[in-house]
Amino acid sequence: MTKGKVAVAMSGGVDSSVAAFLLREAGYEVVGFTMTRVGVSEKGAKVSSQEVENAKKVCSYLGMEHFVIDVTEELEEQVIGPFIDEYLRGRTPNPCVNCNRFIKFGCLIENIMAQGFDFMATGHYARLGFRGRHLTLMKGQDKIKDQSYFLHAIAREQLTRIMFPLGELTKKEVKQIAQINGIPAVHHVESQDICFIPENGYGEFLKGRGFNINPGDFVDRQGRILGKHRGSLLYTIGQRARLGGMNTGRLYVIGIDPPRNLVFLGGKEELLSRYLEADQVNLLADDLPVSCKAKIRYAHQPAACRVELNEGILNVFFDTPQEAITPGQFVVLYEGDVVLGGGRIISTGVETISHP
Repeated sequence: MTKGKVAVAMSGGVDSSVAAFLLREAGYEVVGFTMTRVGVSEKGAKVSSQEVENAKKVCSYLGMEHFVIDVTEELEEQVIGPFIDEYLRGRTPNPCVNCNRFIKFGCLIENIMAQGFDFMATGHYARLGFRGRHLTLMKGQDKIKDQSYFLHAIAREQLTRIMFPLGELTKKEVKQIAQINGIPAVHHVESQDICFIPENGYGEFLKGRGFNINPGDFVDRQGRILGKHRGSLLYTIGQRARLGGMNTGRLYVIGIDPPRNLVFLGGKEELLSRYLEADQVNLLADDLPVSCKAKIRYAHQPAACRVELNEGILNVFFDTPQEAITPGQFVVLYEGDVVLGGGRIISTGVETISHP
């Protein structure tokens, strides 16, 4: 008798491979699967035929079955389309959050459960735990590799179906397990790249989708021209602007207007805000405490704040000003290691300059 049947998302990399190994050693019946897209070149996507072959090799070594699931249509509708729309609105999207919410832990997990599996597992560095009597998402034990930020939008009812075998381990320990047990996993270079973006960047991706990216004007809040940029879609809030030899001091992107192809610049102090609003709110707790901590991007240090939820809009008030709160990114709320939920940032407390 096994403890249950688990489908493990496999990329052929060390994290997912060790996750599958640990589950098999723990007594589960483990099967590997790999997501793929059709019509995408090797250079154009990290999820490629090579990843399929790598995952098959690991599964063969571990004595596991392996299958492939095509997510082309779902990825286009739920992830890539919204990604493009956000850029055209002057925002900076985070497609990995939507991929987890709608693909991996959305249509994909439903597909897997329909095939008779008890659980779906991934190689994410995150944990499941309890807040009171209720199961919830928690930070991974390895605080450097913790990926709970990207997972905050998972539907709460899916948590009972998910397993994160690496949650209590560090990356160093995972690599050691792979080495000791001879697991033929690929040791990918650590990257935050987006899987569907080619190596030459998202600008070329947008051009390939028929969008023109042309030079335009850097301007200040009053509309005075400060210099030329490469194309408004190539910039994000908080980015340092380069104006050649002009002696204008340090300037940063404080607003983007794609329809007029304008990028607004200002001093660093203009990037500071104590407040944000977020929509697309997903809660993993029955109630929100008055005070907690929030991350406004993956690499952000959680900051103390007060929170309110009003008619589906999350209002976050920071104790101290935060730099470059960026519409399109996600704010994620934490109570210690517990993930309370989060939402997509739509506005901040500073006067924004972007097309509505």
